[in-house]
Amino acid sequence: MKTTHLLYLHGFRSSPQSAKARLMAERVRRDHPATVWCCPQLPPSPAAAMELIRALTADWPRETMAVLGSSLGGCYAARLAVETGCARAVLLNPAVQPARDLAQYIGEQGSWQDPTERFYFRPDYVEQLRAIETGTLPHPAQCLAIIAKGDEVLDWREMVARHPGVQLRLVEGGDHGLSDFEGAHLDAVIDFLQLA
Repeated sequence: MKTTHLLYLHGFRSSPQSAKARLMAERVRRDHPATVWCCPQLPPSPAAAMELIRALTADWPRETMAVLGSSLGGCYAARLAVETGCARAVLLNPAVQPARDLAQYIGEQGSWQDPTERFYFRPDYVEQLRAIETGTLPHPAQCLAIIAKGDEVLDWREMVARHPGVQLRLVEGGDHGLSDFEGAHLDAVIDFLQLA
């Protein structure tokens, strides 16, 4: 069945204005106008972020919805896929141990897209992250993971080990933000999602 609803989840310190989010939004608008597109600004609190994600997708049809997440958004996407059994999930350099990795960022932070936008990453957010980390996906064949060996933020080996059985695009080199997303990966993501 075609995907009728698509949720995009950005990463830590990112926003719906990230390059990948904007590229996906434009492609969906241009080529798949019947697909419901949702790309919210996620709050800094992981618990609040998951509450928002669940609320936004509460009435979406599980058998035709998909979620796409980048970095920390990949962790949220994996959690949503486990909870909903949604049709498809795409993980882009997904965070698999964000509680460990983001503990060093406690304090005031700025957005990548707009450094004047500040937020405070609180110590209790680390525990909130620990509560939503997922193990292996129950339906890995319904997931596409794009993982760059050159990721300078996350360990590609951990990402691959956490998501066995997924449709894996392992990139030689590359970077955490998948700066080659438009030319090297966008079409594959669109094809995998089978958008309406």
